[in-house]
Amino acid sequence: MKAGKGARPWRQCARRIAESLTAIFGLLWTGNALAQQAIDPQLIDPSNGGDTAWILAASALVLLMTLPGLALFYGGLVRARHFLSVLLQCGAIAAIVSLLWVVVGYTLAFGSVSNGIIGAGNAWMLISLGNIREGLTIPESSFVLFQMTFAIITPALMVGAWVERARFGWVIAFCALWSLIVYAPVAHWIWGGGWLAAMGVLDFAGGIVVHTTAGVSALVAAMMLGKRLEWPHKLHVPHSPALTVAGAGLLWVGWFGFNGGSSFGAGDDAAAAIINTHIAASVAALVWLLIERIKVGKPTAIGFATGAIAGLATITPAAGYVSPGAAIIIGLLAALVCYHAIGLVKNVFAIDDSLDVFAVHGVGGILGSLLVAIFTSAMFNGVGYVEGVGMIGQLVIQAIAIGAVALWSIIGTLIIGFALSMVLPMRVSKDDEREGLDLTQHGERAWELD
Repeated sequence: MKAGKGARPWRQCARRIAESLTAIFGLLWTGNALAQQAIDPQLIDPSNGGDTAWILAASALVLLMTLPGLALFYGGLVRARHFLSVLLQCGAIAAIVSLLWVVVGYTLAFGSVSNGIIGAGNAWMLISLGNIREGLTIPESSFVLFQMTFAIITPALMVGAWVERARFGWVIAFCALWSLIVYAPVAHWIWGGGWLAAMGVLDFAGGIVVHTTAGVSALVAAMMLGKRLEWPHKLHVPHSPALTVAGAGLLWVGWFGFNGGSSFGAGDDAAAAIINTHIAASVAALVWLLIERIKVGKPTAIGFATGAIAGLATITPAAGYVSPGAAIIIGLLAALVCYHAIGLVKNVFAIDDSLDVFAVHGVGGILGSLLVAIFTSAMFNGVGYVEGVGMIGQLVIQAIAIGAVALWSIIGTLIIGFALSMVLPMRVSKDDEREGLDLTQHGERAWELD
């Protein structure tokens, strides 16, 4: 009995000690977990699932614009013996630009802001991505993907300027360097927090970043390469207008991701941008057909496709800032201005911009980038200006941005083009051009010629 009575206090003491230790370890564990949550942002996922899903889908739509949309649009406009070369150029450009974007392009365009000219090197090889992109509700990785598709299509647009005569090796090397030297800095200036962004320039989805850079550079490249053989004395008839119209349809649909995705959210802004995009393209296509009916007697399928692309390019910088009524006017002006720009480039200046890249994309992008300064006004049911900036002030800002970007595009294109030509010839031989790039550059044809 004595032994039993003496054992109870020890058992009670041991139990109390165990309970105390358990409580202490529990507090330490909980406190450590809370501390980890407080200092480790990777344990917190504030991204919005709906917005993220939309941006991933929009990225696929923008890639669709290049592969296969742009490839078919341009491919149908060339002669049959050059068709495969256009498809291969678009595909190879997409591949090399994607690789460079991951390695260094993204950090040049969207790395941390330092001097306002180029992004810092904090995200080369994507080694330092945030859980979400600052100021947005989507993971930075999805932002990287979406912007990659823009970096892909921009140099691919220039293919239309040199089809049927440019050497494949020069094309790929030129577009690779151009994406880093011309496109990435301009993207940083306007979308990455650079010096033009600080001025307050408006460019919703790429009227300046994409279409002005590509259009101006395409015009310079066409002048550097020279005219196609027998142009303009011999008519270069498109081998498949049907493919061109099909490609234009893919571009039209893909443009919903291009402009709608630039809202970076699955909401009213995206819907408004898509409505404006569709309406502007519809109006421009119809007006282009009317112009053809008046001037040449018949509306054409290629005219419909070209008009739609002109409307899409022109509404791009304004899509998220203006009303549908303004989009109708922008589409109308796009057709009128771009149609006559084609004649000006080819007939007055005698520049063989083969598939009218500058007249459609360059002029369209510049026109839209100026019109956004007018139609973003609340007077026209636009989103309005930032405090302290009126219509004239915004127009001046837009003009400065267009001029600076155009000048940078000209200088960059000349330096890259001529420097590369010392190692890689720009143009194929006359015999190769007559035989066709499909066979002479790539050893195969899409189909046998008659």
